[in-house]
Amino acid sequence: MLITAGFLGVMASFAVATRAQAESGLASYYGGDGRHGEMTCAHRTRPFGSIIRVSHNGRSIQCRVNDRGPFIRGRVIDVSVSAARALGMINAGVVRVSLE
Repeated sequence: MLITAGFLGVMASFAVATRAQAESGLASYYGGDGRHGEMTCAHRTRPFGSIIRVSHNGRSIQCRVNDRGPFIRGRVIDVSVSAARALGMINAGVVRVSLE
């Protein structure tokens, strides 16, 4: 009985951690000082160097967190210009995305 309760506790912790990794919301892009063509992003809480999959309108990219932000309410991520091009969001400026 004790083993089962411990296992359920571990599984519940894993489910919470997994849910915390997925987000959705608004994204914008910035001119940033990254290397030419590098897909980078700014996120408030994810560790520097971590890779985030960003999806918009059927397109999906991977970008590396190298900055903090965005600091505008309602936005969940800022991506570099090269990442914005790959996502097809240059003309829109701000789009709804999902993060993993």
